Amino acid sequence: MSWVTKTLTSSLGRKLIMAVTGLSLIAFLVVHCAINACIFLNDGGHTFNEAAEFMAHNLFIRISEVGLMAGLLIHIVDGLMLWKSNNEKRPVKYAVVKGEANSTWYSRSMGLLGSLLLIFLVVHLRHFWVVSRFTDVISGGQKTLFQEMVEVFANPIPVVLYVVGCLSLAYHLLHGFQSAFQTMGWNHPKYTPFVKCLGAGFSILIPLIFAAMPIAMHLGWIK
Repeated sequence: MSWVTKTLTSSLGRKLIMAVTGLSLIAFLVVHCAINACIFLNDGGHTFNEAAEFMAHNLFIRISEVGLMAGLLIHIVDGLMLWKSNNEKRPVKYAVVKGEANSTWYSRSMGLLGSLLLIFLVVHLRHFWVVSRFTDVISGGQKTLFQEMVEVFANPIPVVLYVVGCLSLAYHLLHGFQSAFQTMGWNHPKYTPFVKCLGAGFSILIPLIFAAMPIAMHLGWIK
């Protein structure tokens, strides 16, 4: 199995791992965004709480959650290794940086954007996932997940952190979405322009919906 190890630890292998885990996380974002967007029905969180309750007690979802968390950790570690490898290959910086002559600034800043996303993710997991999975605040009926959201986003500091996190997510997706398709070899002159357009739209729409949630709740538009 040495050839498998060599393949997966090579630069191409690591990019493949990044692509596969990245696409699975993109799929998760769609589901997560759809459920969270239920708060915009403005029904006191009734529909959102029902959807969250279903997700929390569905066996298939709970098993998938373990795989998703493993994929996320692999994506983070693999990204750091790729970033380290790229820096080691270019120990001396170019004397002149030509800006976006060959790449966009966000494609060159995936390490920074990924780090900001990691900070945002830790905050997000602490606010909701830890509370709902490892305490009896939600399961014990002390409050609903929607009430937890209202309480968290009443404070402007988490709202700002979430908006910055969503902005980082948008730029991360702008590069990552198309890059994943390219790494998987799904390139075709006929379909690549569509993939680019789809990726740009996805990278704007999903983070925009996520960012609108804490803003709307903080301003009292959703109750």
